[in-house]
Amino acid sequence: MPISPRLSTILIGLLLCGNLARANSLTEPPADLLSGRGSVAVFYPNVSEPFRSIFSKIIEGIEERAKGRIKSYIIDSNKIDHTELNSQLKRHDTKVVIALGRVGIKAATALERDISVIVGGVVSTSDIDQQTVSGISLNPDPAVLLQKLKLLQPDVRRVFVVYNPQSNEAVIKRAREVGKEQNIEIVAYEARNIADAARAYSSVFSNADKTHDALWLPSDTTTVEESTLLPLILKQSWDSSLPFFSSSLIHVKRGALFALYPNNLELGRNLGNSALGVLAGDIRKKGIQPLRAVHIAVNLRTAGHLGLHISAQQQRGFDAVFPEQ
Repeated sequence: MPISPRLSTILIGLLLCGNLARANSLTEPPADLLSGRGSVAVFYPNVSEPFRSIFSKIIEGIEERAKGRIKSYIIDSNKIDHTELNSQLKRHDTKVVIALGRVGIKAATALERDISVIVGGVVSTSDIDQQTVSGISLNPDPAVLLQKLKLLQPDVRRVFVVYNPQSNEAVIKRAREVGKEQNIEIVAYEARNIADAARAYSSVFSNADKTHDALWLPSDTTTVEESTLLPLILKQSWDSSLPFFSSSLIHVKRGALFALYPNNLELGRNLGNSALGVLAGDIRKKGIQPLRAVHIAVNLRTAGHLGLHISAQQQRGFDAVFPEQ
């Protein structure tokens, strides 16, 4: 039975789509093509909830990418036997270790030199030797933060931030670089203790313009101290209608306009891809990269207080909306 020209076109289109889909599925090296090139170990800490679920989700993403090549090791911070650990890794022909959290990184410090280390699941990376490891931090990339800010506050021109240089110097440097690209000036105040931070915030609220300025709360236990500084920031930002955004989901619940927080499953996939790349012989750039696998949350009450209208269609683009509907 002859096939009409229209049906032929449709069939050819479907065939091409199928081939394209198969080609896209090979953009990362499949695990079965890496047989004989070693295995991947994951070190993660022995912690309770909610942190256990976070690490479990990251590991789920790693396993999704590196199917059948992963062996996980739960690490107790007080019982790290490096000799036994190295022996186990050698028995399993381990070529790459993904070290999650501070405890995982500590366990990876005494590994044999032929094992590559990929770091994940940590916020501050200032004390990690970035000449010897690669990885992804839990700190959202400032470039993504500023992009989301511009979507919600198109008129923003300056972003104030109070930070401890001992933990966040690299993050602020990155923010200044991407800020220039997005025509946003980063006005950064250094604060090495809570008293310094309180004075810095007082200066911010005295000089900020609610129309063109915003305040950024980074992941910083010194300058975003929860019991004394955060209530002060919440009150003054509300009273002055100065929008602030954050790297913490908790802050959105308490009044931040929006926050970026880790997409742990996708983070795990990215770490798994990196490990497969190492097994395949890729030369990886050393250093810890900021997190781009993120979710976004928004506070509609705060948006309304600032005179911002977020449509129902826009809301569907957020991963979490507060107050909860």
